[in-house]
Amino acid sequence: MTYADCVPMTSSISRICRYPVKGLSPDEMKQATVEAGGGLNSDRRFAFALGSTRFEDGKPHWLPKTSFLALMKNEKLAALDTRFDEATNELTIFRDGKQVKRGNMSDPLGRALLEDFFAAYMKDECRGKPQLVEAKDEVVFSDQKTKVISLINLASVRDFERVVSMPLDPIRFRGNIYIDGLDPWKEFEWCGKDIQVGSVTLSVTEHIDRCAAINVDPSTGERDRNLVKELQRGFGHVNMGVFATVKTGGSFAVGDEIKD
Repeated sequence: MTYADCVPMTSSISRICRYPVKGLSPDEMKQATVEAGGGLNSDRRFAFALGSTRFEDGKPHWLPKTSFLALMKNEKLAALDTRFDEATNELTIFRDGKQVKRGNMSDPLGRALLEDFFAAYMKDECRGKPQLVEAKDEVVFSDQKTKVISLINLASVRDFERVVSMPLDPIRFRGNIYIDGLDPWKEFEWCGKDIQVGSVTLSVTEHIDRCAAINVDPSTGERDRNLVKELQRGFGHVNMGVFATVKTGGSFAVGDEIKD
């Protein structure tokens, strides 16, 4: 046994991502500041509600993902590359490397331009004209009713790659914090425990059970493999990653160590 074999493995943040618009491109972050009970700023803040979706009194509130354009059923979304400017709330949409639309998501005219684009691009999948909605206060358009942070262990993704014999872009799993340096599936042992991420204390609550959204290749928009079925076949479950709530607010950055 060498000295290196005796040194405990350390894990750290490899990547931080938020998803300002449900179903669209990740927004990479070098660091983040969070409050107790909160999530990443602007994560799942906007969404395109289906034409058939109605909000009580016109006020956006949490609804299941089937109420919105989402990767689970609308894989064409992944063929778009979108950029979010938090300072202006402007969304710029690219397709095949070319800019095709830009609009301010907090401005009526900007919202209308973006709604028209997605109505034409998604066609019947919108079930009518889509409505760009914004979550406020405690509302969030994630698959969870309350604000959480999702953590993805890159070693688990690599172990899954071994099973399916193909490379997997970790963005398929739409995580907020991507962790490297752990053993595969070690993150499942955190459930019910607290971990330290930078100056933030996270309470890990549960495994993330996966839906058909992970079957979509985020670089091509093609539904290229039934990865939900492959997870079940290879590991006896359909989980990848864990959810956590913010117990103590603070900040964390790429490269920060994870302490459990």
